[in-house]
Amino acid sequence: MERIALFEKVSRKQYEKDSLVNCNNGDYDSIKLPVRATKGSAGYDFFLPMDLDLKVGESVVIATGVRVKIEEGWFLATFPKSGLGFKYRLRLDNTVGIIDSDYYYSSNEGHILTKLTNCGNNDIHLEKGKAFTQGIFIPFGITTDDNAEGVR
Repeated sequence: MERIALFEKVSRKQYEKDSLVNCNNGDYDSIKLPVRATKGSAGYDFFLPMDLDLKVGESVVIATGVRVKIEEGWFLATFPKSGLGFKYRLRLDNTVGIIDSDYYYSSNEGHILTKLTNCGNNDIHLEKGKAFTQGIFIPFGITTDDNAEGVR
């Protein structure tokens, strides 16, 4: 398998800034970097840095504390964990998150934020450390007449 990315924690300062803005005061020291559960897993599990309670219809932005350095020509797509979507109708508000390789260099250190909504019929409680979303690295192509020169 080709190795094309590296997960890292954002700085404590950036994490605390984003946590305050998004009202989900997680614990920086307990941030776990994404991992695959098994050798055959395509997705890297992202873990909650705090306990989470979501009422029916409620949304929350989660500051994951994670950034990723990705080789050019690849991106990270994020999806809800299948079980959470299937059992509880927990949804990502943008349906699929797209993390570009140059996002790593953005002004927020490339901090991956995830917005979830409880679309189910019951309130949900998820414990700190639970896998709640997963990311899959995907290569992409560009058109023959592409001439994008901009940098983030």
